[in-house]
Amino acid sequence: MSSVRFAQVGETGGPFRIVTGEIDKPGHGHVRLTVEAVGVCHTDYYFINGGFPVEWPAVFGHEIAGRIDALGEGVEGWNIGDRVAVGWFGGNCGGCDACREGDFIHCAQVKTPGWQYAGGYADVTIVPTNALARIPESLTSVEAAPMGCAGVATFNSLRRSGARPGDLVAVLGIGGLGHLGVQFANKMGFETVAIARGEEKAELATGLGAHHYINSNGGDVAARLQALGGAQVVLATAMSSAAMTAAIDGLRHNGELLVVGATPEPIEVSPFQILSTSKGLHGHPSGTAKDVEDTLRFATLAGVRPMTETYSLDQISAGYERMLSGDARFRVVLTTGN
Repeated sequence: MSSVRFAQVGETGGPFRIVTGEIDKPGHGHVRLTVEAVGVCHTDYYFINGGFPVEWPAVFGHEIAGRIDALGEGVEGWNIGDRVAVGWFGGNCGGCDACREGDFIHCAQVKTPGWQYAGGYADVTIVPTNALARIPESLTSVEAAPMGCAGVATFNSLRRSGARPGDLVAVLGIGGLGHLGVQFANKMGFETVAIARGEEKAELATGLGAHHYINSNGGDVAARLQALGGAQVVLATAMSSAAMTAAIDGLRHNGELLVVGATPEPIEVSPFQILSTSKGLHGHPSGTAKDVEDTLRFATLAGVRPMTETYSLDQISAGYERMLSGDARFRVVLTTGN
């Protein structure tokens, strides 16, 4: 490739435009990836519409799967041709207090592809080596790409929660995040409850591995969770603070509401709901490159896969609108043909 394509947004609220440019060489400690697949995440809506401070023009895309095609100076342990994923975690500084504690996801200068540097809506992208996760050969690039954000957010939050095998774990919402959360919860040995709107989703929930299904349109969600014994964890993937609020009383003592779905509206909770029972609310970021790699390995071992719809890079506008519609098969993934 003498020139490459980039799907670029020029200004706040602007459309995607396919532009071409030259291939850059990776700098020290960086590699260049040939992008094979990249997931379209709802967070891109906030990037495009002014929710994050973005330098324009911008190339978004933070659920990347591809192959290394060039190495910068000082790169060790990685080779041309390696299959790798890069997710929301796009690198850390190594020198701030969080990094010195080994807590890289909370780095004061944590990087995200498409925010601090050009993302994966392109034929190629350049990333720091500390953002790389190895992809098992049994996973396709289309399957691996969403695991860098949606997959690691659900898997990593569950494995770091207080839930243990056999505990009741509820997944609030079975969309782009939640359909992975239900699968992971089942495979991790939890008694799994799926919560969504409408009885028509019960069959889907069961197929994903839920032992119980609660139609949130059918009455008191918290009471029905308590009838099952109370949830040790409610994994909140739905972008609805009202739904999260309604689930809090469904937690058992010492239970926790794990928030991975992003919405600007406040979650409402009274101190009386949590003080005497030691319930907690806990926000959970995605995970480091190693966490992404762990997610990919566990998905391979356990048979967890994202449900996807694919579009070509040239169809990015259609793919983005499909994602926003909420009608997509859970994760929209762009392919480049590389």
